[in-house]
Formats: sequence, C-alpha cells, structure tokens
Amino acid sequence: MRKILTVITGVLLSATLLIGCGTNATSGSAGSSEVIKVGSNFELSGANATFGKSSVNGIDLAFEQQNAKGGVLGKKLQNVSADNKSDAGESTAAVTKLIGQDKVVAILGSYASTDTLAASQVATDSKIPLLSPTSTNVKVTVENGQVKPWIFRACFIDPFQGEVAAKFALNNLKAKTAAVFIDQKSDYSKGLAEAFISNFKKGNGTIVDTEQYVASSDKDFRATLTRAKSANPDYVFIPGYYQEVGLIVKQAREMGMKQPMMGGDGWDSPDLLKIAGADALNNTYFVNMVAIDDPAMASFVKEYKAKYKIEPDAMAALAYDAANMLIKAFETAGDTNGEKVRSALENMKGFKGLSGETNIDPKTHNPVKSAVIIEMKNGKNTFLTKVEPN
Repeated sequence: MRKILTVITGVLLSATLLIGCGTNATSGSAGSSEVIKVGSNFELSGANATFGKSSVNGIDLAFEQQNAKGGVLGKKLQNVSADNKSDAGESTAAVTKLIGQDKVVAILGSYASTDTLAASQVATDSKIPLLSPTSTNVKVTVENGQVKPWIFRACFIDPFQGEVAAKFALNNLKAKTAAVFIDQKSDYSKGLAEAFISNFKKGNGTIVDTEQYVASSDKDFRATLTRAKSANPDYVFIPGYYQEVGLIVKQAREMGMKQPMMGGDGWDSPDLLKIAGADALNNTYFVNMVAIDDPAMASFVKEYKAKYKIEPDAMAALAYDAANMLIKAFETAGDTNGEKVRSALENMKGFKGLSGETNIDPKTHNPVKSAVIIEMKNGKNTFLTKVEPN
C-alpha cells in the first residue's frame, strides 16, 4: 500500500481513460434503465488482490440474492466493478470513471484505507455516497475534526482495533513489554500501531522496541528481528498485511523467537498459512471483524462456498454486509438520489448483518460494533472471544 499523494488534475484525467471497468452481467445490461448501477472499487490485482476479490464476491452474492427477491425499488441491482490495482492513484481514477462514465449512483469500496482515502474526494465532489466495507483508518470518514458528509464505513476503526489488541496483550497474555513492527508506507499499519502503543502504555505496558519496514520492498526481516529479539519483549505486535506478516513470523520463529505475536484484520487470509507455515503461526492472534466459524455465519458460508468453491474471509462477509446496508439505504430513501441515500446511511440504526448489529454514528459515519479475537491453532483460525465497544 502506498502513501496518499497529491495528483495533478491533468494527469488524473488522463489516467481515467486508461482504467478498465467490468460489469456483472447477471444484474442487467449497463444501458438499461431497469437497473440500479452501483460501482465497486476494489483491489482485484496487486498486493491486496486476495482481499479485493473476496470483497467483490461478497457484493455479488448480496446483489444476486436481492435480485432473486425482485431487486430494489422495482429494479435489478448491477455491480459495475473496477480494479484499482492496489494503488491510490488508480483508485482515484477508477472512481472518477465509475461516476463520470458509468453513471453509478453509489460506490462500495475500497478494501484498503489508502485506496479509499484516495477515492473519497472524487465521491465527495460528485455528491455520490461511498461506503467502505473494511477501511479502518480514522481519516476515511473524519478529518481535522470534520465528518466527510458523503463517506461511510461498515467496519470498526483502528483506535478500537488497537485498544482491543493492547488490552488482550495486557489482560489475557499478561504481557508487560512489547515490540512493534510498523510498515512506514501504510496508513493502516501506522494508524493501528499508534492506537496499540497508546493503549498499551495507558495500561502500564512498556514498548521496548519499535521497528519500521516497507512491505512493498522488504523481504528479509532478520536485521530488524535481531534488534527485537535483543529487546526480549513479552509480546510482538505486527499491524500489517498477511504478505509481510507471514515472512516476519516465519523468520522470527526460525531465529528462536517464541513470544506470542498479534496483529489486526490484515492477517485474515489463507495465504498467511502458506507463507508462514502452521507451526510458526501457533501462539499467534489477530483482531478481526467476524469469525467465520461463528454459527451465525453458517448460512452465508454455505452459500458462498457453493458459488465460489472457496471459504469466505472476513472481507467477503463485511462487503456482503456493506452491500446489504446500501440496499437498506435505497429502500429507506425510496429512491437512488444521492442526498436521500446519504441521509439514509447517516441515520441507519439496527441493521442486522453478519458482523452483528450496525448503528451508524451521524457525527463520525462510523458504526458502533464489536470485534473478535482469532487464535491460530495448528493452521486453523479459531474463534477465541468477542469484544464489545465501550
């Protein structure tokens, strides 16, 4: 993931001409007035493709189920899908095309905070509601103390996720000292690390080592791990994505580090197991939005596996929830008018989804919802506990 950069308007407009955009043919033709076109802006290629693809799968399943019931407002739903290539500049251009050329009435996405932040100004300027299923950085919906009127999310935020991880380390694992690994190019990693460090210190914990890396280029973490090992922490916090997390955990275990290790929802990928190996992942934990083995998820998991032949991850579940939140907003608004849909999202209460009940705070456009702790045991994600917000 890359840091958000200011892009010169002329270059941005040129970029929009290059962005490809596919449509889901099951939902109706692009030119038909009998469809409601929703844009999905996700990472279908690049570093976060695993999460982007599962997110689009979740949206497609939600729309397919709703269309089987007759659609919304007498029309079928159509997912107009764009690949932002896990790149902030591409994300801006993709949303520009979805709104300007494809004439979508709302945007779902992105997975990563960096990509959602890049797209949010375009949605705001166009007065098109944008709902991210999984972008947890605080600035996605609120910046400089001001809520972004057209931007919403379906997930918890990094301060809550960091607080959950810190309290688990202190209270459950009885850790008194911690080392933290931070991807200096990732808004997600930096935001989550900041929240963890603040809450760990607040609970009288001590940060004995902080290491920085760049996920897009670093593959050998032995130098940073050597410093962390020398600090002898009780616990290691790695708020990154599965690609580098797998390498860090694997190399740490090879170097004899046996401490419990933990991260956030960016760990939630079957590829983490492929990279690190089951043995290395024993005694590791991560904060997540849902637990796939929760009985309440059974019906969704069954239908998802039947359609896609793979097990869903939390990103698929949250995207499914976000799609259904948008459907509810259309129904509440009785229209697809941007201002009416925006108002329906802002005042949404009591939405019951896979990730629990969602109530949107009008002052932040963030939902109030729980988190879960997942333990890695012998190569399997195992639900450990649920943590409710204060």
